[in-house]
Amino acid sequence: MERKRYYVSVQGKSVLEGQGDAAYEFEINATRAEVDQLQELMNDQWDADDASFFRAFIPGLPYHNDRANDAYDYTLREIYGLIHKLGTKQTKRTIESMGVLEDGKADE
Repeated sequence: MERKRYYVSVQGKSVLEGQGDAAYEFEINATRAEVDQLQELMNDQWDADDASFFRAFIPGLPYHNDRANDAYDYTLREIYGLIHKLGTKQTKRTIESMGVLEDGKADE
């Protein structure tokens, strides 16, 4: 499959073809299937975000003992790992500098 340049916003949970379509944080080179995989992870992130929002109204539940937050964190690491894998050199450097990957670097 042919790789194309895409523009990714983790904050906006979007993967765009046009650089000027919206604000973005990262550039990747990906196949359509890889973009679909990333978008699916971002959809999972929406679900985890919703679950953690409703959990926030339960007083006394520590963050480290909360499945909703665990799911949110796990999905976010998966998103950054995939963006790192597909990213341009600058994208890879930026993600590595953020310290969001489990071992500091994703599998290549």
